[in-house]
Amino acid sequence: MQVINYFDSSEQEHWLEAIGRSDWGAGAFLYDMLSRGTVFDFIGEGSKVLLLTEGDELISYCTYARKDDIQPTELTPWMGFVYTYPEHRGHHYVGKLFEEVERIAGAEGHSEVYISTGHIGLYEKYGCEFLTMMNDINGEPSRVYVKRIG
Repeated sequence: MQVINYFDSSEQEHWLEAIGRSDWGAGAFLYDMLSRGTVFDFIGEGSKVLLLTEGDELISYCTYARKDDIQPTELTPWMGFVYTYPEHRGHHYVGKLFEEVERIAGAEGHSEVYISTGHIGLYEKYGCEFLTMMNDINGEPSRVYVKRIG
């Protein structure tokens, strides 16, 4: 397995199609933004779409982004759009994405990464701590977690 950045891949059409097969509304939103070339408008310039792959199969994906669905905020960077395909769940593959997010964040000089979610009990498995409740861009309450780097 390897983690690749969608934007560095020469196989973007293949990976875009795979993202489009996710059965999740936020995945469909990410697919739409990537298709239309508007993803940086939402998650910020220089952000990454990280893909956990095995050969030509997409296992899991997430974004490493300047912004997420909690806007405006001074908190940055964010790990967002975290998704694992149903047939690959239960193997803690998100941990491999976390490792890459931590590596990138640390290299950029960040000591924390933030996650906005409605889940309870998922991100704690990866060392995240509940930070606070904040409203997302739709005005809905969201749990904000912090993952401390290093």
